[in-house]
Amino acid sequence: MEAFTFYNPTRIHFGVGMITQLGAEMQLAGIKSCLMVAGNGSIKENSVYTQVMNTLSKHGIKVHEAWGVRANPTLSKVREIVAIAKETKAEAILAVGGGSVIDTAKTVAAGVFLADPWDAFCTDVPIVKALPIYTVLTLSATGSEMNGNAVISNTETKQKWAFYSPLVYPKVSIIDPTVQCSLPFKQTANGAMDAIAHILEYYFTNQIAFSTLGIDDALQKTIVEMTDRLKLNPSDLIARGNLAWCATLALNGISGLGLSGGDWACHQIEHSFSAMHPDIAHGEGLGVIMPAWIEYMSEKDPSRFVRWSKNVWGEDSVSRGIMRFREKLEAWGMATSMRDLGIKERDLPELLELIMITDKVGDVSKLSAADVEALLMLAY
Repeated sequence: MEAFTFYNPTRIHFGVGMITQLGAEMQLAGIKSCLMVAGNGSIKENSVYTQVMNTLSKHGIKVHEAWGVRANPTLSKVREIVAIAKETKAEAILAVGGGSVIDTAKTVAAGVFLADPWDAFCTDVPIVKALPIYTVLTLSATGSEMNGNAVISNTETKQKWAFYSPLVYPKVSIIDPTVQCSLPFKQTANGAMDAIAHILEYYFTNQIAFSTLGIDDALQKTIVEMTDRLKLNPSDLIARGNLAWCATLALNGISGLGLSGGDWACHQIEHSFSAMHPDIAHGEGLGVIMPAWIEYMSEKDPSRFVRWSKNVWGEDSVSRGIMRFREKLEAWGMATSMRDLGIKERDLPELLELIMITDKVGDVSKLSAADVEALLMLAY
């Protein structure tokens, strides 16, 4: 195993009814006023909004509200909410939603102290301060509820970039699996694929971190099994809770211990998919590019993928493991090609240009422009 330091400062309240803990946590931290960031109103339909308002009111915390965060959250919305946070003198940012809402909240929390929120994504601009962040998770996918990462799309430049800062780990995150029971299955499946992709970005970088690889084998198999159960019964709380916790563990640091910093080529490529076509769900885009990446890389070094094929999919052949992976995604109703995502062949040159805007693609695979072009054709 490679040397590592592990620390995660986020407190998790997991389980049915745990939203009631939110107000007490914020009061204990001395917060008297917060800005709630949310999506387009679904939390008012599943009782989450009412539960949040009740616990905050009970503990004397004033709430201002900012709505309208969409999937693949945008810089323009972040700038709008930063202005609200400054105007209302918010003492904390409360994200009530999925990864897009939480990522927006993180960028706002740092952005109020920057000349422009986009500076958070520029490596030469340090993040030295951020408002405290609290989250109530309504869709398990990104793991943003327990990490210091955020991804935002700049629609003007078609750049979907990420930043990391230890200052934007949520102070407290609430994970109540019951609030996710009303999700359409497609959203559940997209979230499951997102979580699998987070694990796989680490998984193939090292073959001797056996303890972490064993955890990752179990996480992947559990995600698949729980998602299959939720396809049959969306209200299966055992499945819902286990899937939610797997998605958190997939990107809270645990899944990558001793496995280097991960590769992230597939995330970089998919970010360009959804930067060009914002209607593409991140998880579904990853479900197209990740199996293609495994297929492409296994032609160069099949030994890297033998454990995954056998331990996760029960196949001795890497090609059959890839086939089982794609068959599972198809059974979940997800896209299996770039054509299925609505990407046109005429888009490929611009897409390649967007992907190659940085110096490298993949920290381990180190794909050239020719590699990426070949990979796109394989996925198309």
